Amino acid sequence: MSQVMNDKIELFLSQKALEEIGQHALETFPEECCGVVLTDGDVDRVHRLKNIQNQLHALDPQTYPRTATIAYAMDYKELELVIDEAKRNGAKLKAFYHSHPNHDAYFSDEDKAFASPFGEPTFPGTAQLVVAVYDRAVKEMCAFAWSDQEKDFIKVALTKT
Repeated sequence: MSQVMNDKIELFLSQKALEEIGQHALETFPEECCGVVLTDGDVDRVHRLKNIQNQLHALDPQTYPRTATIAYAMDYKELELVIDEAKRNGAKLKAFYHSHPNHDAYFSDEDKAFASPFGEPTFPGTAQLVVAVYDRAVKEMCAFAWSDQEKDFIKVALTKT
């Protein structure tokens, strides 16, 4: 996922993976996209996941008041299948990603609640990448990782490889 270099945490992602994530964000605009980055240690592979937020909202608008234009929800069964398949192929989960249409690339309280529902990361050692999309253009990508010292997600350097 990340490496510590000179006391600085960095997320290293391939140019190809970053381009694929940006393309996914553009294709789903004005709704949020979501997915994961898997790695075998050499190659990063982007796997798009379906944002089921609109389905949840339609089924139960009281519990899920937000639509996919301002929220995302991954299908946990789909995510589990992707992670299991990656393990069988010698790969592991490197990062989650999602987009913020017409909003900056920050790690929101809702994002934190998804990534650490019990106060600790559900997937330790896995980064979070947020893509800001304005006017059908990717404006920024920011990476976040769990800090044991801060007991929170912090912004980290995103380095293209």
